[in-house]
Amino acid sequence: MHVLITGAAGMIGRKLADRLAQDGSLHGKPVERLTLLDIVPPAKPAQFTGLVETIAADLSQPAEAGRVIAARPDALFHLAGVVSGEAELDFEKGYRVNLDGTRALLEAIRTAGDGYKPKVIYTSSIAVFGAPFPPSIPDDFHLTPLTSYGTQKAMGELLLADYSRRGLCDGIGIRLPTIVVRPGKPNAAASGFFSGIIREPLAGLEAILPVPEGVVHTHASPRAAVGFLLHAAGLSPEVLGARINLSMPGVCCTVAEQIASLRRIAGERVAARIRRASDPLIARIVEGWPQRIEARRARALGFTAESSFDEIVRIHIDEDRAGSFVA
Repeated sequence: MHVLITGAAGMIGRKLADRLAQDGSLHGKPVERLTLLDIVPPAKPAQFTGLVETIAADLSQPAEAGRVIAARPDALFHLAGVVSGEAELDFEKGYRVNLDGTRALLEAIRTAGDGYKPKVIYTSSIAVFGAPFPPSIPDDFHLTPLTSYGTQKAMGELLLADYSRRGLCDGIGIRLPTIVVRPGKPNAAASGFFSGIIREPLAGLEAILPVPEGVVHTHASPRAAVGFLLHAAGLSPEVLGARINLSMPGVCCTVAEQIASLRRIAGERVAARIRRASDPLIARIVEGWPQRIEARRARALGFTAESSFDEIVRIHIDEDRAGSFVA
C-alpha cells in the first residue's frame, strides 16, 4: 500500500507518519511506501522499513499536485494548510494554500485516469461553524464560518463531497476540534494559546492567555487526532452515506478548567506562569467558534477521544516531555 501525507512536516503529519511506520499497516494492508510532502522537506520516520519519499512542494503551484499523484498513492491524508490566525491576516495566502491547493490535489486525482480512485482523508475544522450557536452543535448544523480559514475549510469540504459523489475519489472529511497540547514552538494559529498555557508553564516558561478564563472550547490530543485519521481511512462509502464530512468528538471545558487541570497535575507554581494579556484579534476569532460539539455520528462510527482534560495534559507530559516537567 502506498500512503501520501501532505503537510507531513507539521505536528500531526509527523505523528501520523511515525504511527504508520510503527504499525506497518493500514486497516490490515501492509504499508510498503510512504510519500511525505510539505513546503519544507519532512523528516523520515525512523522505524519505517519500506520506501520513503520526501517532497518539498506547494500543491497550489502549477503541476505540483499532478507530479505527486502520478505515483498513484492508495490513501491520501490531506493535512497541508495555512493555520487560522495566518489565514485571517494573509487573505491571499490562505485561499491559495487552503483552497487552491486542495482543489489542485482533487483535480490531479480526477485527471489521472484509468479508474484511479484513492481514499482521501481531509482535515477540516470546527471553524466551518459560526455564531450564533445553540448550546451544543448537532451533526446537521449549517456551515456559516466567520473567518477566512473556516470559509476555506468549508469550501474544501464541499469540493471533497462533490468529487466523491461523482466517483472520482473515496473521500471523508474530519472536522478537528482544537488539538492540544501541541509540542514544539508556538505557531500562528489563533487557537495556539490553548496549547501554550499548558506547554510553556510545563517547560518552565511564561505563557500568555489572550482571552477570558470563561471561554469554552472543545479539545482533543494529538494522539486522538492521529486516531481520528487512521479510523477515517477504514470507513467505507456505504457506511458514511452522502454526508462524508464529520465533526470529531473531544473534551469540552473552559480555559479556567484547563488551568485547573494543569494545577492538579503540575502544581500551583507551574500554573502561576500563565500571564493574562488580552488580544482583541484572537478574542474576536475565538468568539466566532463553536463551544460544544455533539459529534453523535462520529461516536456512533467508532471515533473516540479523551474523557477529561487531565488526560490530555498527561498525554503531553508522557509523550512529548518524556514524563517530566519543570516544577
